[in-house]
Amino acid sequence: MSILYFFAVIILAIILMLIHMWKTAHLDRVLHTEITFKDFPETFGKLSIFFISDIHKRKVSDSIINQALGKADLVVIGGDLTENRVPFSQVEENIIKLKTIGPAYFVWGNNDYETDYHLLDATLLNHGVKILDNTAVMFESAGGEVISLLGIDYLNGKKARLDLALADAETDSFKILLSHHPSIIKQVKEDSGIMLVLAGHTHGGQIRIFGRGLYELGGLKEQRGIKLLTSNGYGTSLLPLRLGAKPETHLIHLRKDLK
Repeated sequence: MSILYFFAVIILAIILMLIHMWKTAHLDRVLHTEITFKDFPETFGKLSIFFISDIHKRKVSDSIINQALGKADLVVIGGDLTENRVPFSQVEENIIKLKTIGPAYFVWGNNDYETDYHLLDATLLNHGVKILDNTAVMFESAGGEVISLLGIDYLNGKKARLDLALADAETDSFKILLSHHPSIIKQVKEDSGIMLVLAGHTHGGQIRIFGRGLYELGGLKEQRGIKLLTSNGYGTSLLPLRLGAKPETHLIHLRKDLK
């Protein structure tokens, strides 16, 4: 009887843990992060970016949209908007929702290429989402200062060309780089003018045992004077479970450091 009781307790504990992991994977979180730069163009005042990456199979919730509405100047989608076997009707619904927050920009992730990527490309363009595939888009303040948003194709797909994105950007502008894979930071030179890199892909390890995972947790760090924000992402890969790496989206507020 004691052995049966022991196994019953173990099975119950496993079930409760799986329920907890499933609930964690479906949290809706918008993290607010303020980042200051000495070289940020002062005439912009503040630039607010809604950043979401690695949606995968998830439907973007109304809660996420409501938390971001009226608070962002633009939306950046950091790849893995979808994956194989996700209905395109769901992908389109997610795009439409994200577009209500602001003008949207997208870079390719590895899982996006598992789908009918020609249809994904057409769907994004049909809804006015700008695809940054080794290209850049510029924003100019009333004072004539420029911010360039650069985007590269999926890094490990051998299509990424940071040099082309830089060539497309305004030379003396304040540059933000969007890349699905955070290891692009290794290619960014200190004199490139890129001050901030936004990335996803890692899911923060997704399932961390005793604080350890396949990848480090997402967050903001600095390398060689370049700030890198890596997101845990919104969705999950393979199993709809998370442990120790909560899903997240971001409202990033950029300002000039006046100290």
